[in-house]
Amino acid sequence: MEFVDLKAQYRHVGARVDARIRKVLEHQRFILGPEVAELEERLATRVGARHCVSCASGTDALLLGLMALGVGPGDEVITTPFTFFATGEMITLAGARPVFVDVESEGYNLDPEKIEAAITPRTKAILPVSLYGQPAEMDVINEIAGRHGLAVIEDAAQSFGAVYGGRHSGNLSTIGCTSFFPSKPLGCYGDGGACFTNDDALAEAMRELRNHGQAGRYRHTRIGINGRLDTLQAAVLLAKLEVFDEELTARAEIADLYTALLKDAVRTPRVLPERTCVWAQYTIEVEDRAGVEAALRGAGIPTAVHYPVPLHLQPVYAEMAREMGWGRGSFPVAERAAERVLSLPMHPYLKSADVERVALSVQRSAVSVQKSG
Repeated sequence: MEFVDLKAQYRHVGARVDARIRKVLEHQRFILGPEVAELEERLATRVGARHCVSCASGTDALLLGLMALGVGPGDEVITTPFTFFATGEMITLAGARPVFVDVESEGYNLDPEKIEAAITPRTKAILPVSLYGQPAEMDVINEIAGRHGLAVIEDAAQSFGAVYGGRHSGNLSTIGCTSFFPSKPLGCYGDGGACFTNDDALAEAMRELRNHGQAGRYRHTRIGINGRLDTLQAAVLLAKLEVFDEELTARAEIADLYTALLKDAVRTPRVLPERTCVWAQYTIEVEDRAGVEAALRGAGIPTAVHYPVPLHLQPVYAEMAREMGWGRGSFPVAERAAERVLSLPMHPYLKSADVERVALSVQRSAVSVQKSG
């Protein structure tokens, strides 16, 4: 069993992918070729944003967003400690300080009730993460940001395709950033990402920043990065877009089956009101994670932990944590989740029989833990 089965997906979309790649090989415009512009137009239309700026990775998307907003030394950006490292890393790389706020216990996203207390005169932006495939509480976060004159960057690396209050993830704030890493719900065959915005000036800035700060050939108006999306990756994404909605439906059906089978055995994920989830991961909470992992591994079932170490406890942030007075216990919801979450196999080509097999193994291991406890 595969945790994410890209081979099964390729069997389904291979002809489309091959045809798209062949066109790129024929025209040879490997950097910012026509497929890049086509993809940006398709993605912008899908999320309802005025602009889509594609880039080399979801990590670059975050950096481009921060750079376009002018975030730099002396600034603070409020974000979650329960996320992939890139979220905090790019804030630091931009020269600013990540200021962590705990998450809420239902969706593991930034807790709006805790944000205002973390705002200081140095705060420049709020960077919520739409974790595991469903958006954070963006309306409330935007309202708080508006009162304080702050920008909001949604880290939508796991939630492209999700909807919140009738609007698409990625188009819920000042800037939305997503990832097309191969295992994402919409993934390419390498790294890739995109930024979305309705602000013309920010879009222009991000387009220049992703291409060495060029406003025109050899005319550099900014210090930028080499953050362009390869044309071949754009071609792959265009092919996969053809089946994306079908795959989202399949993911939702698989998640519903998991929940029906597991709801009485472990803590299952909950989709919060006014939003949908694209199920980038199907993540449960268990008492004895190591024991459950071992039991599933013994049954030939792969698992993953997203994420075992909160950012404020990462070694590289030890000095900053001391300065800020952060340690174990500072963000209890995030820390508890980090010790208990376990992601199960999830992809649109997962068979019902395999879901049932996974669920049965989880049920057995959970019962075993209860008996031993």
